[in-house]
Amino acid sequence: MTSPAFEVRSPRYADRVRDSFALQGAMQTLGARLARIKPGAVDIEFDWAASLTQQHGFLHAGMVATALDSACGYAGFTLMGDDASVLTIEFKINLLAPAQGERFRMEGRVLKPGRTITVTEGRAYALSAQGDKLVATMGCTLMAVTGRDNIRG
Repeated sequence: MTSPAFEVRSPRYADRVRDSFALQGAMQTLGARLARIKPGAVDIEFDWAASLTQQHGFLHAGMVATALDSACGYAGFTLMGDDASVLTIEFKINLLAPAQGERFRMEGRVLKPGRTITVTEGRAYALSAQGDKLVATMGCTLMAVTGRDNIRG
């Protein structure tokens, strides 16, 4: 997926994403890492692990949704100001194929940034020697949160 040029409100956007990502226990559980951070675009990757699967050995849909939500959220966060934090307020996921691969890449892209509400889309890929396979898509709506001491980053 390609991303249009967006206005960056924080010159520290990449560091802010890295710092926030490091605080996410869920991403640590997945063994996830940031593979790309650009204005309006974040990719998260992680390896297949038996502890992340459902009964047929495919990556569990909940794991796909969790990582895709984070990719979308951080894509939106790249365009928010230093005083803002990000929270997901809605998402819809389409599971297109069993998530079977050696690794996984979750791509989050901003469709429409806003002062308070940002709309993003995500794509999940299963990666293997046979190539990349699209396994899920997501539409995600985010809210920029400011002035809340208990919500930062």
